[in-house]
Amino acid sequence: MPISVEMKAKLRKEFGQSDNDTGSPQVQIACLTYQINVLTEHLRSNKKDHSSRRGLLRMVSRRRRHLDYLKATAPDQYLDMISRLGIRK
Repeated sequence: MPISVEMKAKLRKEFGQSDNDTGSPQVQIACLTYQINVLTEHLRSNKKDHSSRRGLLRMVSRRRRHLDYLKATAPDQYLDMISRLGIRK
């Protein structure tokens, strides 16, 4: 399920360093978190959708790698991202 253009722009504005910032870890973590939340709701109602479950696991591991990178390079931004997005660690 692709993320809408409006939602991606909103996340870029909220978490990015500029309006066109798409590559920073903060924006990528925010976009992945949004997609993970949407897909989790989908899987609650469609329990047998195993291909989407596999995609969800890939997104979670990709977000985890981005968070690990952010923790190694900028620990203060890492803690800020976790608290703003409500990600438990």
